[in-house]
Amino acid sequence: MASGFVDEAQLHVRAGDGGAGSVSFRREAHTPRGGPDGGDGGKGGDVWLVADRNVASLLGFKDHPFRRATNGVHGQGSGRHGANGSDTRVAVPEGTTVKEKDGTVVADLVHEGDAWLAARGGRGGRGNARFLSNRRRAPSFAEQGEAGEERWLNMELRLIADVALVGFPNAGKSTLISRISAAKPKVADYPFTTLQPHLGVVRLDDSEIVVADVPGLIEGAAEGRGLGHQFLRHVERARALLVLVDLAHVEEVAPAEQERVLLDELKRYKPELLERPRLTVGTKADVAAVPWDGDRISAVTGDGVRPLVGRLVKLVEEARAAEPVSEAFVVHEPLAEGFQIEREPSGDFRVVGRPAERAVALSDITTPDAQEYVRHRLQRLGVDRALERAGAREGDTVHIGNMEFEYQPAGSTNQ
Repeated sequence: MASGFVDEAQLHVRAGDGGAGSVSFRREAHTPRGGPDGGDGGKGGDVWLVADRNVASLLGFKDHPFRRATNGVHGQGSGRHGANGSDTRVAVPEGTTVKEKDGTVVADLVHEGDAWLAARGGRGGRGNARFLSNRRRAPSFAEQGEAGEERWLNMELRLIADVALVGFPNAGKSTLISRISAAKPKVADYPFTTLQPHLGVVRLDDSEIVVADVPGLIEGAAEGRGLGHQFLRHVERARALLVLVDLAHVEEVAPAEQERVLLDELKRYKPELLERPRLTVGTKADVAAVPWDGDRISAVTGDGVRPLVGRLVKLVEEARAAEPVSEAFVVHEPLAEGFQIEREPSGDFRVVGRPAERAVALSDITTPDAQEYVRHRLQRLGVDRALERAGAREGDTVHIGNMEFEYQPAGSTNQ
């Protein structure tokens, strides 16, 4: 049984957690508690989405939307660092657009090798050997591993084709693409035979182009009538358009009116589509029942098909030549991290952001050494000043990660 074509899917990505740093001290003869030698935890694996031309649709995500990377390994004594978690590379079709749940576009993976960091692995915690200083000779704390990012994403596929066939339902698109390529779409004499797009590779002499049989449009498709938006999406990336008007007697819609409606729907959906190179051709010339002054073909008999393919190849070659040359694939990564202050309904303050959350993620924050480290680290990040600007007053409750503090202004004698 043939698999269906899927052009929309949800994806849940979960990066690996970082390993925890180790609290350890050297054990040597006559030195029951030597210097700190706790190793660092390994970084959690990342999850990347990568465009792959060998993947045809989003079918693989329909029933299995979860992808995750492995965790980093905890550090150990004697300075042994934990291994990093393995990254997970998720292959998606070329032309995949990735959106947040609110619809914000976060990545557009158009060409082979384009990649986007969908979930960053948690940083490994530093072992206690990292906190040795002149003032801190025997640090009894280490950092916890950081949790990996996780999120739900929406993915949409916009087919990348050289030519998109545009026409009313049952205008002969499927018959044409089956005639000029090895694609075998369902063909029958009733509207909406094609409920999913098909790609066909067309070869003429030494040239090769990809043609997309896009399901038929109806008036109002730009507003979502029928399956309008789902179909129109696949026209967006095509280099050229072939508008097919039905010359058989179909619902008394004249060929010129068919062309007008089709172009109007394209314009209402994305006006720039009308700037693409395009040809308009009458189909079903062998059973034509209405007059038409333009070019015509019969995909059934083959009449006019080869000259049409030659014109399409020329259009596509000109469009390809006009495109800027891509130097390399694109790698999308998140912006640099920071922190922000939020006010909770209770009136408490919450510091949100990985740098601040890392500063308090220690194995034991009750020791004087650990408390001094946290205070110093937050001051260096500017958290104290940010809280003051946000209106925090002495004694206010501040939350950072899973920790809760009582705010003390800089310079307070109660710190």
